[in-house]
Amino acid sequence: MQRPAPQLGHGMALTRRLDSLLSALLDTRADRALTRRQILGVLLGTSVSLAASSALGRSSQALCLLTPPQTEGPFYPIEDQLEKDNDLTRVKGRAGRAKGQVIYILGQVRDAQCRPVEGARVEIWQASANGRYNHPRDLRNPRPLDPNFQYRGTRLTNKEGRYLFKTIKPGQYPAGPDWIRPSHVHFKVHTAGLPELTTQMYFAGDPYHERDYILNDLPQHERTRVIVQLERPRRDMEPDAGVCRFDLVL
Repeated sequence: MQRPAPQLGHGMALTRRLDSLLSALLDTRADRALTRRQILGVLLGTSVSLAASSALGRSSQALCLLTPPQTEGPFYPIEDQLEKDNDLTRVKGRAGRAKGQVIYILGQVRDAQCRPVEGARVEIWQASANGRYNHPRDLRNPRPLDPNFQYRGTRLTNKEGRYLFKTIKPGQYPAGPDWIRPSHVHFKVHTAGLPELTTQMYFAGDPYHERDYILNDLPQHERTRVIVQLERPRRDMEPDAGVCRFDLVL
């Protein structure tokens, strides 16, 4: 089945709704910087305070470990599409919704010093729910294309370095003899002054993690940084949707 030519984006109303949803989903307390008074308290406090400061420093360093890069893969989009906003579940001009479980991916882009990166272009591409890419190299895949799925999306980070995508949990698919690729979403982050990052995001509990050559090419301690947990949706979301957080450190 040939996918019709992509059309223009969904408009400002949808963008505002997703931005509002992003703000509601985030717990900003986890990312709040220390105030000047708190810093002085640590510097001038007792040895107990200094020990706490050391522990806090180690924790901050852990939060700012670089996201492990991974292969771009054979299905990076080679043809541009007019519609590549941050809602991949619908295609303008079509009444249907993409098949599969809706997921919301939210996160923050930061540099190695934990500073938010505003205006970074976060790009994702992925297979549909049945494990098919909209790509010429996947033409031998007998699974049909989903005409209501966008397959690719982009989003610029806001002032706090945050982004949000609404998409579908991608399907698994055979990648070679005795090799089934687990569900995953491809990411590429472009921003001025920092190296480009290409990586992949996986979902906890997938039975194909143990035999995936790409995921297992990462050291064990780095794999946890690219595997996310699906959480329950908010009341204003689809009841069977999942929410996950995927921070990206460049």
